Amino acid sequence: MKKYLVIGNPIEHSLSPELHNYWIKEYKINAEYNKKKLDSNDLKDLIFKIKKKEISGVNVTVPFKKKVISFLDELTFDAETTQSVNTIYLKDNKTIGHNTDISGFESAIKSTNYKIMEKKILILGAGGVVSSIIFALLKMKVSSITLTNRTKAKAEFLKTFFDKKIDNNNIEIVDWGKIPEFDMVINATSVGLKKDDQIDLDFSKISSNKFFYDVIYNPRETKFLKEAKEHGNKIENGKKMFIFQAAEAFKIWHGIEVKMNGKLDNILKDD
Repeated sequence: MKKYLVIGNPIEHSLSPELHNYWIKEYKINAEYNKKKLDSNDLKDLIFKIKKKEISGVNVTVPFKKKVISFLDELTFDAETTQSVNTIYLKDNKTIGHNTDISGFESAIKSTNYKIMEKKILILGAGGVVSSIIFALLKMKVSSITLTNRTKAKAEFLKTFFDKKIDNNNIEIVDWGKIPEFDMVINATSVGLKKDDQIDLDFSKISSNKFFYDVIYNPRETKFLKEAKEHGNKIENGKKMFIFQAAEAFKIWHGIEVKMNGKLDNILKDD
C-alpha cells in the first residue's frame, strides 16, 4: 500500500486526508493518505523516506513551503518561480518539488465568475502561499497588487523577489494598519484558523461590493469573511482553491484527473 502525507505545523485543521482518501476509494487505489505535524528538523528524514519509497508523495503546508526546498533535488518551473513547494513526488529517483497552489487559486477565482482582470488587489500577509497568489494574479492580469504585513520586511522581500522575476509587475507595499483603495482583498495570513481570531484591521469604512477572499477553508467562515458579508461584500473562502490544488496533486501522483461533484461539500465537513 502506498503512503501519502500532508505535513505542517499546525496541521489539525487540514482536511486533505478526507479529500484524498475519498478520491483514493473512488478510484480504487491501493493507498492511504494521512496528516502529520512536523518540526523543521524532521524535513531531512521525511525527504529521505520519499527517496527510499517508504512515502510516495507529500503535500506541504505552513510553515514548510519554502523550508523544504533545500532538501529537494529539483523544482518545477512554478515552484522555482515562486520559491514555494506544496507537492512532492519521486521521478527518476529524484525528489521533485511542485506548486499546485498557483493553478488552484486561478481555478478557484474563475469558478466564482469574478472578473479579476484590471482589478486592484490588496493582500494581507507575506507567508508561504503569497508568492503563489501573486504569480497567479499577475498571470490573470490584475491592475495592481498591494502587500501589507505586520513584519514589513517580509512584504518588501516579496516585492524585490518579483521585481527581479517579472518586469512591470506593479507591486506596492503599505504599512500594516493602512488600507489602500482596492477591489479585492485576500487574507493570506493564518489569522482565522481559530474561531476567535480577528485581523486587527478596520474595514468598516470601506464601501460595499468589494470581494473579500480568505485562503482559510476551515473554519468555513472566519471573522474576516463574516464581517465583510455583514457590510454587503462578496465573500469566498479557500475551499475551492484547496480542492483544485489537491486535484492537481492527485493527478501528478496517480495519473487520474478527478471529477468534481457535489459530494465533496459533504465529505469536507468543516467547523
